[in-house]
Amino acid sequence: MPGRLFLDLAGPDLARHLGMSAGTVPEDPPRRNIAPGQQVIAITPQGLGHMRWGMIPVGRVNARGRPVMETLINARSETLFEKTAYAGTGRAVVPVSGWYEWTGEARRKTAWRIADRNGALLFFAAVTDVWHGPGDIRVPQLATVTTAPNADLRDIHHRMGVLLAEADIPVWLEGDEAAARTLMVPWPDGRFRITQARDVDWDAP
Repeated sequence: MPGRLFLDLAGPDLARHLGMSAGTVPEDPPRRNIAPGQQVIAITPQGLGHMRWGMIPVGRVNARGRPVMETLINARSETLFEKTAYAGTGRAVVPVSGWYEWTGEARRKTAWRIADRNGALLFFAAVTDVWHGPGDIRVPQLATVTTAPNADLRDIHHRMGVLLAEADIPVWLEGDEAAARTLMVPWPDGRFRITQARDVDWDAP
């Protein structure tokens, strides 16, 4: 949806691949298990930077008028532009080599490794803002955007992340709402390589 991410490129190699400035992340090593709540490398209109994967909605309140502190990992594309939780957010893109999903019952789950069939990078659409905490703390944060699954993933999960063609990254980052909506669709069928993940220590991201 995604559940966990992995990136086989170090920060400098990713920046070179994209033809971008490494910004604040030149020393990031390859990472085989990126969990929600951790930092990810994100593409923004300003370049590459770190953001926390998981967004505490800025300005969102519950029925009692109290701030909502629930961390949102994913944002549904169908309601993205209508929900107050995402009002005023910006957009970012998360480059990855792939991600993991699980099937089966608790304690007997099977982990699946999902990547491009030719080993190309994948680009998740995301929304972003900055959480302000005590003592002038500022935390750039994001939530990945999801849509219905394609045929490759239908038996694994009922949702998948919105993936972007590399040429569409500028449209997602800086296009208007109408242009962004055209990109929030399932990835074409037949483009993934899906294998059982057997060699990842899930307790040590």
